[in-house]
Amino acid sequence: MTPTRRMSVSQALVEFLANQWTVDGEIRERTIPGVFGIFGHGNVAGIGQALRQLDVERPGVMPYHQARNEQAMVHQSVGYARMHRRRATFASAASVGPGATNMLTGAALATTNRLPALLLPSDTFATRVADPVLQQLEQPWDIGLSVNDAFRPLSRFFDRVQRPEQLFSIAVNALRVLVDPAETGAVTIALPEDVQVESIDVPLSFLAEREWHLRRPLPERGALERAVRAIRAAKRPFIVAGGGVIYSGAEGQLRAFVESTGIPVGSTQAGGGSLDWDHAQYLGGVGATGSSAANRLAAEADLVIGIGTRYSDFTTGSRTAFQHPSVEFVNINVAAFDAYKHGTSLPVIADARETLNALAAALPDRLVSDEYAASVAGEKREWDATVDTAFVPSGRERPGQPEIVGTVQAATDPEDVIVQAAGSLPGDLHKLWRVRDPLGYHVEYAFSCMGYEIAGGLGAKRGALADGSDRDVVVMVGDGSYLMLSSELATVVAEGIKLIIVIVQNHGYASIGHLSETVGSERFGTRYRMQGDQAWDGSGQGERLLPIDLAMNARSYGLDVVEIAPTASAIDDLSAALAAAKASPRSTVIHIESDPLLYAPDGEGWWDVPVPEESSLPSTRRARREYEQRRTAQRPLLGGEGSLGAGGSPGADDGSGK
Repeated sequence: MTPTRRMSVSQALVEFLANQWTVDGEIRERTIPGVFGIFGHGNVAGIGQALRQLDVERPGVMPYHQARNEQAMVHQSVGYARMHRRRATFASAASVGPGATNMLTGAALATTNRLPALLLPSDTFATRVADPVLQQLEQPWDIGLSVNDAFRPLSRFFDRVQRPEQLFSIAVNALRVLVDPAETGAVTIALPEDVQVESIDVPLSFLAEREWHLRRPLPERGALERAVRAIRAAKRPFIVAGGGVIYSGAEGQLRAFVESTGIPVGSTQAGGGSLDWDHAQYLGGVGATGSSAANRLAAEADLVIGIGTRYSDFTTGSRTAFQHPSVEFVNINVAAFDAYKHGTSLPVIADARETLNALAAALPDRLVSDEYAASVAGEKREWDATVDTAFVPSGRERPGQPEIVGTVQAATDPEDVIVQAAGSLPGDLHKLWRVRDPLGYHVEYAFSCMGYEIAGGLGAKRGALADGSDRDVVVMVGDGSYLMLSSELATVVAEGIKLIIVIVQNHGYASIGHLSETVGSERFGTRYRMQGDQAWDGSGQGERLLPIDLAMNARSYGLDVVEIAPTASAIDDLSAALAAAKASPRSTVIHIESDPLLYAPDGEGWWDVPVPEESSLPSTRRARREYEQRRTAQRPLLGGEGSLGAGGSPGADDGSGK
């Protein structure tokens, strides 16, 4: 007879999670190192009791961390997961109803970013003995529907434990998806509040330690040979480095490959850190928020080698970035869905690190021509000088955001982490931030979720501490995003975790305000202004600023706060405040006013935001004319038309690149 233990469903699940281990080569760590939770009637007697019991029986095995917002719990998990290259993430436990639905945004963010997060929303009674329960959504056309069904399209795995016996297969399958590099994202196990406390005889084998070895699939021989032929034939190859380079731990292999071939690299937001900013082959970000260096080389590339990228519209400049008439794509990705994008006939469905090793072995000779190498070096010099100029202090009382970014950059150490997610800051950071560490650039831009910054930064700091690193995590956040979700500052204080938070106050939505101008909407509804004054016209265009004191708000949480006064020495004062924050063991919030009309240098990228075909506004009509002109560069389907992967193109060289 199989040995068992009598346990509640929640007790069995919590103990199961405590015994899961991820193995990646020589690295072995807990897959679920802890649980974030906010308790309500749906989970306090289930998951809450189980966490308490395990903590008494085996202290420290499954730590519980109190959170202040359910969405922020998932953001913390994602921040942690990125710092651990997807090997580990937290579980997030919520009660029924609004507790569960608060996690929906976090679920979408995790799945969009291809980052693991385990969600444990409580559900209404499976027995329906108490029906409707408090906070239950009822639909007369489907009585069995609950709000948790909204997680289905947002999750890479979803199931509901409607009977205790289902727990075993559900839990194992949930972990299978969570650690799968091609399938990972939000993993949701809905837990009816009555089933959570039901008893079951649990096989001891279910509770035993289990190792999940990360898959690092090798490239298939045929796919690799076709990719090698295409790379040999290309005259102007260009690499797009995505998040898959970081998650695979392939930055060393990428560096060795580009040094031996001379192929230039542009990075996506998720790929920031793939190469250090001053590497000879690194040209900065590519696409709508990229550098002119990367975008000029991308536009002329006859072969684009995408490594671990999902090719978002920002990366491709809404399909205007790659303009060579016969451009072809070699897409290296563990996920077939991403490897086949842009109509490529050259997908390599494999791990980034393993593929780069194979490519390096197959292409030992220098590839690019001297002329192309000189072009790469020239574009890099020009862009680096542009950034240097953008960082020069202007002496304005309210400095522009580029100056602020440059000052934060100068104050940080190479291994420090910059965290951002939404507004104008991601674009400025993509252009300007000089990354010096593979994990030093943490910009959530797949979902670009306002409010991610503080919670995600907290998760990133937890991830660093878990690895024994006390590197500083610097969160830059605009006033718009800060107002969305600042509540996790209470968690920062409660647990004594150090963050440096720079609030860039521009009194509105700076990014959308600028976009609103470019599409002819005249910054409508993007300023934070008082209603009722003479200038108010219903659009938020008045002159009286809202009397909101974000510095005072941050101080109310119990953090150290430094307010930078709007004077000619604002940048010097910011530099001094950052130095003090770095030296302090406590969290510090630095508040600085900025001028939202001072923009970062133009990187020559474009983003498709449609403009009305008809309008009575002159500004909209002008924007429509420009939109139509820019849209002519779009290509509905890229790749597949060239002949590089079929044995070379006319005039292809012998592989030496000379």
